[in-house]
Amino acid sequence: MRPENSATVEFVSRSVNEGFARTAAACFAAQLDPTLDEINDIKTAVSEAVTNCIVHAYPKELGKIRMKLHRYPNDLLEIIIQDWGVGIADVEQARTPLFTTGTEERAGMGFTIMESFMDSVRVRSTLGKGTTVKLRRHISRRISGARG
Repeated sequence: MRPENSATVEFVSRSVNEGFARTAAACFAAQLDPTLDEINDIKTAVSEAVTNCIVHAYPKELGKIRMKLHRYPNDLLEIIIQDWGVGIADVEQARTPLFTTGTEERAGMGFTIMESFMDSVRVRSTLGKGTTVKLRRHISRRISGARG
């Protein structure tokens, strides 16, 4: 299935760029005429994925984060967040609620939060080469009008 529209943004793994990524994802999603709740869910999931890159992928240095956004037919939004950091040793363990490799102030709920706000979350990671998180969400079609 080919996307109807796409965009790609890259940014440095600085914490200030988490807000940029949230806003960019929300702006791209706006073409699907989402509800405010849907926009907030998307922004929260993106925030968690990007924060994972900032905190875990590049714990001792700055690195690159790429976010790809795709709009597919049937109001499907796909957001792919990729880093080239340290990778995840055990993806299933990392997806377990309360598990974290970060400091004690980290809650270990990032993947759980992403899963609660998106229809699907896929994670692929290779140690020393990085991680890719694919978020997908169908946007509810509103009764009031058509989308273009």
